Formats: sequence, C-alpha cells, structure tokens
Amino acid sequence: MEQQIPQVVADFLQQHDLPCQAVFHPPVHTVEEAMPYWEQLPGLHTKNLFLKDAKGKLFVVTCLAGRSLDMKKLPELLNSKKLSFGKPELMQDCLHTQPGALGPLSLLADTTHQVTFGIDEALWNADFVTCHPMVNTCTVSMAVADLKAALAHMGVQPVVLALAPEGQEAA
Repeated sequence: MEQQIPQVVADFLQQHDLPCQAVFHPPVHTVEEAMPYWEQLPGLHTKNLFLKDAKGKLFVVTCLAGRSLDMKKLPELLNSKKLSFGKPELMQDCLHTQPGALGPLSLLADTTHQVTFGIDEALWNADFVTCHPMVNTCTVSMAVADLKAALAHMGVQPVVLALAPEGQEAA
C-alpha cells in the first residue's frame, strides 16, 4: 500500500497552496521514536499535548520537542485553571487523531472550534517546523509562514506561549 498524507490534510494543503515536505516512517508514539526519521526534515521538531481543564475546555499545545512543560504554570498562559491530559477517545472524537499523531494539522477536524491552540513562541518565530499530519506514520515539514496561513484558513487564533528558554524549566 502506498504511503500518503491523509486525504483531508492533502486536500486542504493543496486547496490553499501550502507546500510541505513529507517523510513516511513506521508508526511512532514518542519524540524519541520519531527523531531518527525527523533528522531528514528541515525545521524545529515538535511535541504536542492534548489537554482538558476543570471546566471541560480543550487545548492542543505544540512546543519544542525537547521542552519540559510545567503543568502548574501552563494554565495561566492559556487563561485556564488546572489542566490534565485529555482522554484518547475525546481526542479521537473532536480531532480525529490517535495518540502519537497529534499536531497543529489535527485542528482541521475541529470545525466547531472547541479546541484552543497554544504554540511555543520559539516555534511561532522559527522558519520551519515539523509535525504529524493526523497520522503517526508521516511527518511533514512546513514553513512557519505556511503554518500560520493554514491556521488562518482553519479559523484558528493561536495563543502564542512565551515559555522559558530551552534548558530552563518552562511554563
């Protein structure tokens, strides 16, 4: 079977003339598993968290792959209260994405805008970033300008997170 970017993602990128470079690989579930495949792609590598607050508000947070997040400080940056990890079933229901495949392009499935997207300022200001296109058997590299355009086409207003410099404890 030929490997390809999920049709919904490929159609969206083509419709909006948003190029990306893709690499296909066996299923990966962690940054560590993915790193050997990511090395061939330009850009800063990402990790993604699916979170839920005490009131049921949902969040996707995308940050640098090696960043440690302080889950006690992160809610303040997202204008929320206590955060916990969202259940895989909830992520599948609202983002059509399985654990290990989450990324900014998963927001394509959030047509009702129930998920708040937070992105690490270091990524927001980079030239290129990598992410999964709703599956964990492919990783794409996109110019951040194209990612910003993609989010705008989706109607997503990201929260840009000013996190501590790499190597220091982050929010």
